[in-house]
Amino acid sequence: MSHARKEYTDFEKLAPDVFAVVRDLGQFAAKAGLDKQLLELVKLRASQINGCAFCVQYHILQGESLGVPVDKLNLVVVWREVPQFSARERAALAWTEALTTLPNGVSDEVYAEATAEFSEKELTYLTSAIASINVWNRFGAAYRWTPPPRRQRVAAAAS
Repeated sequence: MSHARKEYTDFEKLAPDVFAVVRDLGQFAAKAGLDKQLLELVKLRASQINGCAFCVQYHILQGESLGVPVDKLNLVVVWREVPQFSARERAALAWTEALTTLPNGVSDEVYAEATAEFSEKELTYLTSAIASINVWNRFGAAYRWTPPPRRQRVAAAAS
């Protein structure tokens, strides 16, 4: 898989109504007050599972811009194995994995863990963010969107 079939920008041009709905669904959780750093970890994890190179790179860059520690971004793929993640982040990541893979639905254990860390309203909005990133992943993987480049930092001019 060495080339894009379509690009991210093509999606917005081809189906602006669909683009807007998916974009808006993805923004509701942050607007409802869920932590933006947590949401980036969730979006990154779902994107890893779904094999969407564009979304993995996009959410690494977004996470960095929001101040998510680089260790967390690097280790989200193995979050169960490392101490960097809080109980709330672990619950969100387990919820993400359950909703992204859905092999047997969501277990009672994962549900209990999620409801221990999130209110019903928060969990509903978290679920909407997971649903949204899974939709983005389907488009990105299907069309092999080119991952966004890392912007080079401009060195300050010497005085």
